Parts: sequence; C-alpha cells; structure tokens
Amino acid sequence: MSTIHADKLPVPGAEIYYEVRGDGPLLLISQSGEGDAGRSEALVRQLAADFTVITYDRRGLSRSTIHGAPAPSMAAHADDAHRLLAELADGPVAMLGCSMGAAIGLHLAVNHPGQLSTLIAHEPVSPWLLTDPHRAEHLAELAQCQAVFHAEGWQAALAPMVRTLGIDPVHQDIEPGVQLTPITPERAENFAYFLAHDFTAVREDHLDTDLLRDSPVHIVPATGRTTPRHVFDHRCAAELAALRATDLVEFPGGHNGNLTHPTAYAEVLRGVLDA
Repeated sequence: MSTIHADKLPVPGAEIYYEVRGDGPLLLISQSGEGDAGRSEALVRQLAADFTVITYDRRGLSRSTIHGAPAPSMAAHADDAHRLLAELADGPVAMLGCSMGAAIGLHLAVNHPGQLSTLIAHEPVSPWLLTDPHRAEHLAELAQCQAVFHAEGWQAALAPMVRTLGIDPVHQDIEPGVQLTPITPERAENFAYFLAHDFTAVREDHLDTDLLRDSPVHIVPATGRTTPRHVFDHRCAAELAALRATDLVEFPGGHNGNLTHPTAYAEVLRGVLDA
C-alpha cells in the first residue's frame, strides 16, 4: 500500500484538506455529493500503482473547514481546485470529476485550461448544459430535494435525491468483493452540508457554453453504463458530448460506478488516459 501524504492548504475563506499517494503522472480526483478525500478509496488504491493521485475534501466537508458563513458557489469550489493544483503540480494534469466534481472540472477547463491536460467529466450535475423544458424540469427536481431536506432532514431527502440521479440503492449492481461504505456520523454531516449548501451551488451554477466548447482541454464526457437515459445527470453528459462534438464514453456501473465497480472503472479510466 502506498504512503499517503496529507496536508491542508489555506485558500480564501477556508482550508482545504488533501491527500497525495501513488507513483506516476498526477491525477486529480474531484468527488461527488458528500464525498471527501476518502470517498473512492478502493478506486484510488487501484490507480495509485500508475498515477500520483490527489484527492481532497471540498470546502465544508469533513476536514476542510470554512471561515465564516458558507457562501456556496461552483466558482469557489473550482477556485479551491485551481489553488490546489497550483500548489501541487508543475504543469497540466489529468482530472477525473464525478458528478459535482465534473462540474468543478468544467469550470477549470474554461477558467484555468493550462492546469488540465485531460478532464474525464463523469455525469456532471450541470443543468445549464440543458435546454428547456429539461433544464427547468431538473432544476425543479433539485429544488424539491432541497425543500425536503429543509423540512424533514437529510435522511428524508435521500430518496428524491437518488431518484433524481437515477440511483437504485436497493438493486444496485456491485462488483464482486466490493463493500460500500456505511453512513457514518461524519458522512451524515457531509450529506447535510451538501444538501443545504452545495445543492444551491449546483442550481445557481452557469458557464459560457461557447467558452467550454472551445476550451483546449481534452474533455471526455462520460456516463455510467446502467444510468437511466432519462435522468438529468446522463442528459448533462450527453449534452456535453454534443457540445464538444465527441463521443460519450461509458464507464462500468451507474452514477456511482467509481464506488460500485472500482476495478473495472480503473481499467476504463486507464484506457481513456492512455488513448
């Protein structure tokens, strides 16, 4: 098992906890949902033999503390990732962004393209990629999830959230030998923060699609093989592929394939980056 170097980076309004491990070219992983640096541990162990993997806690999650009141925005999250790469990398790196992490990666591709060589954008939660009526429909779904959270708490909000993302936790296909992480008190706090603040960041997010279309970064739009084709995260990935005039690459599993199929997911990721 490779040694983990852990530290904190001061950024405007927060301190970002990060971990670095492995050997090889740099690969930044920006997680989804309530995920902190340890969310995709099994996947990172698979990748650390070929890459120097950077993972981190987004501001407000786990060990990344915020100074003052939360002011959620995708731009702030992207600026944190930009500063992290400025601290750790001497040149462009590869990035895997999952869900909200993919949305963060799209901001980097537009505003700091010199920091990324390749961005694998797995099902970005970016409603601004959609046109109406789908954009309005899915923004309403996100607003409803957040309303349930404020009225009944994070546990009650999980059901509409996974339905919106096309996740079926009861009949989820899982790679043999994989054990999904239980919801610990820390993860519960992260879910609450994600629903209270980062859902707002997702709903209010926007990027100039012309600038994204013309970004020099090699962007690989990706989706889960079992993600239902009608849910908004798949539609966002498909629209990103259309915008960039490129293929939509399928990864094992669904929206959380990085958790449910770490070995197969790592194999596809290596193939994409090798290509």
